[in-house]
Amino acid sequence: MSKKNPEKMEKNPDKGYVALLGWSINAIDALERFDRRYIVVAPEWAEEYARKHNIPFIAWDFERLNDRSMEIAERLRDEGVDVAIPLFEETVEWAGAINAVVMESPRLHGQAVLFRDKALMKRRAQLGGIRVGIFEEAHDKVDVTRFLKRVNQTLLKLDGDPDDPIHLKAFDKAGCLGHRVIRTPEEVDLIPEDEIPLLMESHLDGWEFAVEAWIHNGKIRFLNISEYVTLGYSVFVPATPELESWRELITREIEKLIKTFDIKFGFIHPEYFVTSDGTMYFGEVAYRPPGFKVFELLERAYGFNAYQGMVLAFDPKTTEEEIEAFFPKPVEDARGYAGCFGVYPRRRVVSKLEMPEETVNHSYFEYHELTPPLEETVTKRTAFGTHWGLVYFFGDDPHKIRDLLKYQEELDFYV
Repeated sequence: MSKKNPEKMEKNPDKGYVALLGWSINAIDALERFDRRYIVVAPEWAEEYARKHNIPFIAWDFERLNDRSMEIAERLRDEGVDVAIPLFEETVEWAGAINAVVMESPRLHGQAVLFRDKALMKRRAQLGGIRVGIFEEAHDKVDVTRFLKRVNQTLLKLDGDPDDPIHLKAFDKAGCLGHRVIRTPEEVDLIPEDEIPLLMESHLDGWEFAVEAWIHNGKIRFLNISEYVTLGYSVFVPATPELESWRELITREIEKLIKTFDIKFGFIHPEYFVTSDGTMYFGEVAYRPPGFKVFELLERAYGFNAYQGMVLAFDPKTTEEEIEAFFPKPVEDARGYAGCFGVYPRRRVVSKLEMPEETVNHSYFEYHELTPPLEETVTKRTAFGTHWGLVYFFGDDPHKIRDLLKYQEELDFYV
């Protein structure tokens, strides 16, 4: 991926100096065009590219925990960094540990652990009076079978009634990674041993959606509602008027989340279910940018750069005036609706990428990031799997873009 040629902005020494944890060209591009000094902390494989393009860089292996782990925090503190910003799930706990040192606030590491461990996270939410479904940890397959039976007993299922499914999730992976649905005891045998231990949850019927909230001084500064068309396949922003009608309720729930998790600054990406009677159930919360390029979709819809907004929210030196001037009015200031679809081949054997005419000829189609297949045999999709690339759309009608994203599921992009 080639780096864009941004117009560099003069850095303001009176503003915060931030460390980006993880490698993201789009985040780097945003910081090049912003007035904050920054340094990127990422794996060694990115170092050559960073040096070549004059990107301030420190190489660090986030997978390695050892007695040198404190070194990165001390190095950034000595460098004069004010705050570390996690760009990926795997760097959230590192950011908490680093911020505990550079901001001299030990509780920040414990808070980051809550954001990483889904079971601890749900317990903390429960303690804060936030509604969650039934959940337990599984340490072997027997635990999973027992939980499936117990959930359905609780639901007063009779012999012959179809069982309600349960959801299995990795404790500390992002989004759909490690997420699978179990409907029968027979499916339990298909769980790979390396996915255990894991978190088990009851199934929640309702409208699933995500929220992106920028927080500064303990207050929400911008709140976006992302509408999922099909989980793991498609999303668009802003949401339809039907989902936006819940904004007031959603805002109150986010405020409850901020209080429960004692969030003073930064960015959160929680997921919820809302039932037809307006009851909201908490799914999980992440302390890093969402997947499916939602930050890029927000820029397309509103015109503001979400990475720059994240830096404002994290930077302790950000002023009230800067925040107010930066963020638009939700929904009202949107120029249209931006969405994307994650493509996964529907055939077991493919030989080429062939964009469907119904997609490329649609007035809402903008561009795609799909590449020709490297192999002919498509690996069987486990759990929710990983898409092969994204297709982007933009238009002025939320229902039209929703239906268009849904329709993409019936098309073959790889033949």
